[in-house]
Amino acid sequence: MLRQGLRRRHVFLTAAICAVCDAVLIVVGVAGLGAVISASQVLTTVATVGGALFLGYYGLRSFRSAARPRVLVEGSQPSAAGTAATAATALALSLLNPHVYLDTVVLIGSVGAQHDGADRVSFAAGAMLASFAWFFGVGYGAAMLSGLFRDPRTWRVLDVAIGCVMWTVAGLLLWEWR
Repeated sequence: MLRQGLRRRHVFLTAAICAVCDAVLIVVGVAGLGAVISASQVLTTVATVGGALFLGYYGLRSFRSAARPRVLVEGSQPSAAGTAATAATALALSLLNPHVYLDTVVLIGSVGAQHDGADRVSFAAGAMLASFAWFFGVGYGAAMLSGLFRDPRTWRVLDVAIGCVMWTVAGLLLWEWR
């Protein structure tokens, strides 16, 4: 989401895909799947270790990118293939990331499932609204900052920061799981 916003390419599409995927996972979690996953040691282990591996790999990619910083180039119009590739990437990062199932389905779902009736619906609606605000805020906020990313040093700082966050979250997942 951040990179698409910085590039000012497919920001709405990417934010919409990420937010809708998150909303579906919130509904599934609050409806009870989060409690089912958290009750199963095997499913919790698979989601935790899978999420940590995914985040570890993503962090490694960010550190590699920091070693080869790029410059933001604006002005190229997105093609139809670029749109399809962007949509596929957003779907993959949203749905193939095991960590999203821990955060969205298990954590948010378990908290939401503690509520009854209208309170559960209100909780889910609030979580979905927050998700939409987050993804669109990151995307369009990044677009406003895209001028800073004409300097490769800024990309390097961003990539290192992303790598550190990914590895920290992966480490925390494994620390809590042990």
